[in-house]
Amino acid sequence: MNRARLQAEVALPGLVIGLLGGAMAGGLTLVAGHSATWALVSALSLAIPLGLLGAGYGMLLGRNLFQPGVFAPAGVYWLVGFPLGRLVQEAVTSQVVFGQVMLSDDLPAFLAFQAVVSLGFAIGFVWLHERLAPQWFMRVADGNPVANELLGRYVAHAEALWRAREQRRAFRRREKGAR
Repeated sequence: MNRARLQAEVALPGLVIGLLGGAMAGGLTLVAGHSATWALVSALSLAIPLGLLGAGYGMLLGRNLFQPGVFAPAGVYWLVGFPLGRLVQEAVTSQVVFGQVMLSDDLPAFLAFQAVVSLGFAIGFVWLHERLAPQWFMRVADGNPVANELLGRYVAHAEALWRAREQRRAFRRREKGAR
């Protein structure tokens, strides 16, 4: 199997999560009362950047640059990536809907606000990724050594969490018994 396919299989969960997250913008645009065309453009212009960023997250995870269960690198990744995705969405949507790129008059404030929002997106993204990706990796691990190694890291992380929980429970039982 070629390296590109191995990486694509590892990137797929992040791609799908990013696409779905971005596509939700279309629904929100409809709820805000805009046209179906506006909603479609809004959805696609955010789904594509977030999907590509999600795939990039999976590839970085597969290259051992991010670790399962560690939020800080993912938070920083989305702190930069999400505002850029929103900037692309604003530029593309205004170009299609109004015929010209119209960005906020206060672009730094817009980007700062998107950076704040990005942390919520990052939490949701990581939460979904850590629940969906291992399921996918189990399916492809036999033919994909990158996914197999990553699955092993997820399993090791889950085992460490389980051991820590059991130690806390044992400590609480001992504390109750000592009273």
